[in-house]
Amino acid sequence: MQFKPYARSLAVAFSLALVAGCSSTGGTQDGSMSGSGTTSGSGAGASGAGTGQVSGSGLGDGSGQMADSRIPEVRTIYFAFDSDAIRPEFQSVLNAHARFLRNNPNANVVLQGHTDERGTREYNLALGERRAGAVEEFLSVQGFPRRRWKS
Repeated sequence: MQFKPYARSLAVAFSLALVAGCSSTGGTQDGSMSGSGTTSGSGAGASGAGTGQVSGSGLGDGSGQMADSRIPEVRTIYFAFDSDAIRPEFQSVLNAHARFLRNNPNANVVLQGHTDERGTREYNLALGERRAGAVEEFLSVQGFPRRRWKS
C-alpha cells in the first residue's frame, strides 16, 4: 500500500517530539534568584526535576522483529534539575527509539523543546536547546543520521 510509508513517517515525525523539558532554574522571571539551596547532579534540589517529551505508541521489548517495528510507547524523559544530561534510566527509552528509526529508514524525527514558565525565557530556551542537543547527540551515536530530523 503506497500510503503506509508516508503514514509511518508522519507518525514518527509527530510522535517523536523529543526532549528539552520543563525545568525550573530557581530564578524569577526577571532573572534574579529567589530562595536558597543547591542542586546536586542527581537532580535533588529546591524545585525538583525537569521533564522533556518523547512521543510514540507501542513499546517493543527488543525480542524479535515485530517488537522493533513498533513505535516505542514511552513518551516522557526526565532530566535532573538544571541539567541536560540524559539520565541512565532513560537511555533504554532512547535506544528503543533509535532501534525503531534504524528499522524504518523512511521515518523522520521532529525535535521540539518545551519549558515551563519558571525562570527567564532566555535561560529556558537555552536549556531546552541543550537538552534537545543531548538527544540529537545520543541518537547520532546510535547511528541515526542527523539529516533525518528537524529541531
